This record gives sequence, structure tokens and C-alpha cells, in this order.
Amino acid sequence: MTELIDTAGEVRQEDAFDPAVVHEWLSARVDGLGEQPPAVRQFPGGASNLTFQLSYPDRDLILRRPPRGQRAASAHDMSREYRVQSGLKPVFPYVPEMVAFCDDESVIGAEFYVMQRLTGIILRRDLPEGLDLSPDAIRKLCKDVIDKLVQLHQVDVDAAGLSDLGKGAGYVRRQIDGWSDRYRKARTDNVPAYTEVMDWLAANQPVDVATCLIHNDFRFDNIVFDEGMNVAGILDWEMSTLGDPMMELGATMAYWVHADDDDVFRQSRRQPTHLPGMLTRDEVVNYYLAKTGLAVDDWTFYEVYGLFRLAVIIQQLYRRYHDGGTHNPRYADYWMFVGYLEWRCQEIIAKAGS
Repeated sequence: MTELIDTAGEVRQEDAFDPAVVHEWLSARVDGLGEQPPAVRQFPGGASNLTFQLSYPDRDLILRRPPRGQRAASAHDMSREYRVQSGLKPVFPYVPEMVAFCDDESVIGAEFYVMQRLTGIILRRDLPEGLDLSPDAIRKLCKDVIDKLVQLHQVDVDAAGLSDLGKGAGYVRRQIDGWSDRYRKARTDNVPAYTEVMDWLAANQPVDVATCLIHNDFRFDNIVFDEGMNVAGILDWEMSTLGDPMMELGATMAYWVHADDDDVFRQSRRQPTHLPGMLTRDEVVNYYLAKTGLAVDDWTFYEVYGLFRLAVIIQQLYRRYHDGGTHNPRYADYWMFVGYLEWRCQEIIAKAGS
């Protein structure tokens, strides 16, 4: 199974930094690194914070930094991501060990942190070549993933020292206001206004179901599996906060594409939720509710919220490309999917009202 372990590739030119400078800074904080700078490679993805592997003779470390270009003022907070994982590690074992945090932007042009590498298998759009799982194994894996989300939502935030991470009650309202504002600011001329969707969300928001620690970007490509295909760890905690667990579940389901979804939605799939044995969106929601004892009167709001939030994230990435903040060609056509997601939201709203 070692050939299935997630590996890094060449560093994209626009994301490169000087390994010698990082080595000098890191050597002052970590013993036993030796005299030679590490070999640096970059993990795929990187639509959000960028992830690099620092390879030393006797160990691999991971460096995380924000993307280059214009960024939302509250996004990509390295100190927050570092603090959350440091606090979580003693009470929720599925996070990497933190090593060091750098708030001196002169080192590589941005804040960054270094952590131990969490080695394992990451499932992206399709299963890695050579990994053949039966429908029963897929179903077991899927339930393991949702079980970890349930476990996270039950973390004692006081014990983790994270009780001040959020703003308390009113999370649903803040999310609708915040994502609506982000969309308006990121909008370009070639995408819809989303006025009807934003108005519907504002008019139909429920009260907070609960307040707990949420990951806020809970997807398969942020989950590391061991060779037995059990969850070994969860990555990318930059958006974590104290919030409503149902809002997190709605955001997670926005990435959950079925084999029988329409062509455009299937083309957007970035995780293997289409495989036989995988729980459907409705099954995931019901499984989660049964495990937690929570209840919701109508799932429609959370479904539309998740898709709208995804549209804003995609539009923000497209806006960076549009404005020249990145030249990554994968973002060039994102505006078209933003338009599709508006249509999908409107279809769900119309169906619920019929």
C-alpha cells in the first residue's frame, strides 16, 4: 500500500520560496536538522493555503503558507490555524503535531507554520490507482469519516483552550451576512448577482441548532487515511471556528456529488462520493442526526447555504485569477460553475416551495 501514500510534486514557480532562508529560521527552533537546506516539494491542490514538504535526511516536515495575491482580510490566518491544531491535539488525536509558527513575513513573504508530516492516503476525485474497495468497504469508510465529524463536534472546547474561538450565538445570521458580502465584493461581470438566493437565505434562516467546534472545510481531500483505510488525521484547519454543526454539514454536502447527479455537477466532483457503497447526501444527514441526537425541521436551508457558500469560494478563487493574483489555469473557467450553482440553488428553493 505504500505506493498509494499521498506524495508531493514539483513546486509551482509562482509559489516558490528560498529553502535556505526557511532552513535558517527553522534550525534555530528545531534540533537535529543538519546543515543542508531541505528539498522542497508541493502538494497538489492549494486553492486555499499552500502546502509544501520539507525533506530532511531523517524526517519530512510540512510547511503551510497563504496563497499569493489579494486575499480576504480575515482569510488564511496562519496563527489561528496553528493555535487550533495545537489546542486540539491533546483532546482530538486526528490532527498533526505542530512544530513552529513564524509571524515574520520577511522570511518567505507571508506568515507560515511548520508541522510534522501526517503520512497516509488522501482520496481526491477518484481512488488512487491500485486501490480497489468493495461497496461494503466504501460504506464503512464513509461512516468512519462522518463519525469523526460527530466526534469533532463533541470536543470540549474549554479543555482544548478554544472557547474564545467564535462569537457565540447568531452564527447562522453571521454566515449568511458574511458570505453574501464576500460574494458582492468578489463578483465579476460574467457571473450572476445571486440576489434571489441571498434574499431567500436571509428570509429563511433558522435559529442556531447548537454551538460547537467545527472544521468548516470538511472534505475527503482534507482527510488522511492509514493503510487500513481508517481515518488517521484531518488537515486544513484554517476556517475552523465555533459554530452551528448543521451549517458545517450543509457545507460538506455541497461537495458530495452522486453518480446520478446532472452532468455539470458530476464534472465538478472532487471526491469519490459517486462510488457504490457511499452514503447519499440524505443518508449522510440522517446518519449524522441519528448519531448526534440533533434534529432539523427542514434541510433545504442548509443545502442551499452549502451550495451558495461553495459558489462564493469558487468566485473568490476566480476573482484572484481574473485580477492577475494567480496565473493557475485551473481557475480560468470557474466563473461558469458559479452560474451553474445559482441555477441549482434556485431549483432546490423552487422544489421546496412547490
